[in-house]
Amino acid sequence: MIATFINAIAVIIGAFFGLLLRKRITESFKTVVMLSAGATTLVLGIGMALEAPSSIANLFALIIGGFVGFALKIEDRVLALGDRIERMTGNGERSGGDFAKGFLNSSLLFCTGAMSIVGSIAAGTRGDYELILIKSIMDGFMAVVFASTYGLGVFASAITIILYQGFFTLCGGAVEPLLGADGIGAMASTGGLLLVFLALNLLGLRDCRTGNFLPSLLLAPLMQFLYSLLPL
Repeated sequence: MIATFINAIAVIIGAFFGLLLRKRITESFKTVVMLSAGATTLVLGIGMALEAPSSIANLFALIIGGFVGFALKIEDRVLALGDRIERMTGNGERSGGDFAKGFLNSSLLFCTGAMSIVGSIAAGTRGDYELILIKSIMDGFMAVVFASTYGLGVFASAITIILYQGFFTLCGGAVEPLLGADGIGAMASTGGLLLVFLALNLLGLRDCRTGNFLPSLLLAPLMQFLYSLLPL
């Protein structure tokens, strides 16, 4: 869990500096920052998606997972959780209403990548922290960008990192052989597609309701397994 805590601390430090810089940042600079973050996220997501073991499996994972997520209203529930945390911490007025969005978008960015899954499993099973440490540096810089725009909600994403990556770290020994290389690859590449959705949000091109597609991550290994059974 050491690497996961380091990752969470890096995000907290980055968000702190983002808040410090926020007061000096103009709206035009924020626009530049968000466009840059959106373009970078888009490229990262496409790169991850292109490494999919099977695009067909990813497609079915997205469609079925999306239906489930929209039926359960996952994004609305996550945003409501962000609003609840905002009220508990008494930061409603200071956050300018962006707390929940910052919590959701930063959590998605920090936890849907391949490094989150593969790195956490490597840390838990082999004590190899390299991937998570690299991810921590990247997340720290992105936290500066997000906190300068969304504010305090980015801090709350550290909790998501601890819970999500902590799960794969503690259960990595069981998860890795259960999912297999293709299963992990399918989950990571589907995460890349979610990053593409997130990038479209950041660029202001479309509101993809990315949070509703989170079940796709869980379905991706299953869809990949079923696809492998086809006589192709």
